Amino acid sequence: MSKPSDQPSLRWDDHTIVTLDQRALPHEQRHLRLSTVDDVITAITTLAVRGAPSIGLAGALGVALSAYAHCSQGITGDGQEAVRADARRISAARPTAVNLAWAVDRALAKLGDGPDAVLNEATVMIDEDRVVNRRMVAHAVEVVRDHCPQRPLRLLTHCNTGRLATAAVGTALGTILALADSGRVAEVLVNETRPLLQGARLTAWELAEAVVPYRVCVDSAAAAAMSQGLVDCVIVGADRITARGDVANKIGTYALAIAAAHHGIPFIVVAPESSRDRSLADGRDIVIEERPDDEVTAYGGIRTTPPGTRAYNPAFDVTPASLITAIVSEHGVHHTSEVCA
Repeated sequence: MSKPSDQPSLRWDDHTIVTLDQRALPHEQRHLRLSTVDDVITAITTLAVRGAPSIGLAGALGVALSAYAHCSQGITGDGQEAVRADARRISAARPTAVNLAWAVDRALAKLGDGPDAVLNEATVMIDEDRVVNRRMVAHAVEVVRDHCPQRPLRLLTHCNTGRLATAAVGTALGTILALADSGRVAEVLVNETRPLLQGARLTAWELAEAVVPYRVCVDSAAAAAMSQGLVDCVIVGADRITARGDVANKIGTYALAIAAAHHGIPFIVVAPESSRDRSLADGRDIVIEERPDDEVTAYGGIRTTPPGTRAYNPAFDVTPASLITAIVSEHGVHHTSEVCA
């Protein structure tokens, strides 16, 4: 019987992308059926589909949807241009995570061979992501063992980096689950993750599925938890990694890295090579997505702030390489001293 983390987070079914609606979790496991490019873009922008690898794979499948819609009767110049226009719209849906543009471009490169070739490339990427994640997790487990005490560990993670955020297995959360399988996890502190509680809703759900001990941690309490000796290691994912090793990840990650450095706690980033953007020298070049005000000025449809209140609601922040103990991908371990060389 397969583990929950090995179950695919999205699949192709009769010209439709099928995936869990992450907005409904943990209360309801509701499946979405995305049959148009507009469906895909809406799912990505509203965070029904989220997580850098997962949105990349959804974007690649979205290119396949467009190819079948515009090129099913043969490849023409007008049909190809329509698909390319759709691909540009998909890539722009969330600008910070490099995986989205990377996957869309890779699928689009097969357009000249027809819609079936585009779909095949997208499904190959899904299969590759599962293999990549297993390799990455194996490397990350070794890094944690090298940097942490040889006992069950108290780990802290941020946002959601499990199978919901990837094709399967996960990145940072996949590492935590692998450590738990070998008896190396005493407890996981799960940052709630503002503004949409991706940690409290999604990571907690995945840990509960795997029967791993956890507590939800108020975002602003993470540094206090470190000061009280409740954290042996911080493990997070990444949406974009620059040539220098600066990392864009869910807002709040930078603060965690500062606190971890102050307390001498290892801070480990686990992300695939597809999250690396060598065209950017450092974090100052990363475009940070700004989310709508109403994600933080209201909750559950009920306004929680005075009328007219504006919000500073960046989706990501940038952690400099100097604060990162190690960056781990499927290719191995990149300590920051090596990344910065």
